[in-house]
Amino acid sequence: MRRGYITVFLSLSLTLILSLVFTVIEGARISAIRMKFECVTDIGMNSVLAEYHRELLKQYDLLFVDMSYGGSRAEIANTEAHLLGFAQKNCRPGDGGGLFDSRDFLAMHMGMVEIPEYSTASDENGAVLKRQATDYMGDYPLGAVLDRLSANIGLLQGAGIDTKDMAAWRQQYEAQIEAIGLPERDTEDGGKEKVPLNNPADLANATRSSGVLNLVLENPSAVSAVKVDLGEYISHRSGRMTGSGLCAEAVEAGGAPNELVFQMYLFEKCGYFGEQMDKSLLKYQIEYILAGKDTDWQNLEQVAKKLLLWREAANMMYLLSDSAKMAEAQALALALTAVMLLPELAEPVKYTILFAWAYVESLQDVKTLLSGGRVPLFKTAADWKTGINSIKNVRGSLSEDSGGNGLNYKEYLQIMVFLQNAGTLTGRAMDIMEMDIRQTPGNAGFRMDGCFDSYLAHLEVTSRFGYSYEMTRRYGFY
Repeated sequence: MRRGYITVFLSLSLTLILSLVFTVIEGARISAIRMKFECVTDIGMNSVLAEYHRELLKQYDLLFVDMSYGGSRAEIANTEAHLLGFAQKNCRPGDGGGLFDSRDFLAMHMGMVEIPEYSTASDENGAVLKRQATDYMGDYPLGAVLDRLSANIGLLQGAGIDTKDMAAWRQQYEAQIEAIGLPERDTEDGGKEKVPLNNPADLANATRSSGVLNLVLENPSAVSAVKVDLGEYISHRSGRMTGSGLCAEAVEAGGAPNELVFQMYLFEKCGYFGEQMDKSLLKYQIEYILAGKDTDWQNLEQVAKKLLLWREAANMMYLLSDSAKMAEAQALALALTAVMLLPELAEPVKYTILFAWAYVESLQDVKTLLSGGRVPLFKTAADWKTGINSIKNVRGSLSEDSGGNGLNYKEYLQIMVFLQNAGTLTGRAMDIMEMDIRQTPGNAGFRMDGCFDSYLAHLEVTSRFGYSYEMTRRYGFY
């Protein structure tokens, strides 16, 4: 009888023990599923970031994932498929069905992967791109460069050099000459004719239509002849992809985008006249960022024109302050026959001569800059290069000069870039990046708006044992 009591007692005890064991096992299964889901999510989302674009990192030190993966269509569905594949392989790495499948303690399967938010490089007028560039330049010694740049910009703007309308200023004196009119003299046949002014300033002004580069370059044919179709690039392309914008986590971790630092980044990564880069499609990349034309020639020409206008304004201001040079212009004006017959012409003619002289000196300045020399923002008598007779022979009076003091071509470009509209500058910078990356193998369809650097993913996992869990995480390069 005792044996029967013991058997019943043992049976009851085993039931309780087995219930506890199975409960513990099931609890362990639930915890394991949750823990593994965390690991799978972490591994999968980091694996997506590990597919960053290699050429973009190599050429521009930027970490972005190309949603086209070298294909022709950039869309977030491609990345969702990659994330699903990574997650599923890590859920059941030995999943082959049959015997091993039936023994899977967790039997996990990815039910859904969705990426509702992602930050593309072009979001918020390129703020996402600029944040990465700012972060990259964090250890760059920018202090002295930015201080010098700020000082030069202050001097330029304080004098109004960047806003002076030189053509209107010059034409008001030409209009005065026209209003006064030239004197007349008798001809041999008893008629009348106007006395020619023979203003040497006219000889200088006649070269204005020749194009700056044709005047200041020794060999204009050596200028790059590259031409591009701007409609293919992001600043001109319609249907641009947009993401969720700059994420707060990225700003908190890496700092906010800084316009000045981004501009210095462009000078590190882009070429310009005299400092071209072999990797580039357009050879004068900074000039393209400033001018936005479809050929290297036009971009360099536009920048040279702006340089010429700035130098004309500064040089004319100097001439007006130099009494000796003002006297030279006065003497040359008074020597003209028409002025001798009509003295009231002397004053406006003097100023046209001064404008022509400032123009020729400015051509010399641009030639010096493009030759690798330096030109100060504001000149002294010691810095002046041309004589007053140079206005009679503009081309013959210009000479190459790689010396001097003041600012070099790069420093003038930095001022121009600073004064450029930020949105325009960033759009054209992304054009340059697309141009260069598309030249590399497998990247013919590359586009900056198809690249993201952070994303929010929502994942769901199910188990054959009846469990289902969801998780939302944000990962990125920050």
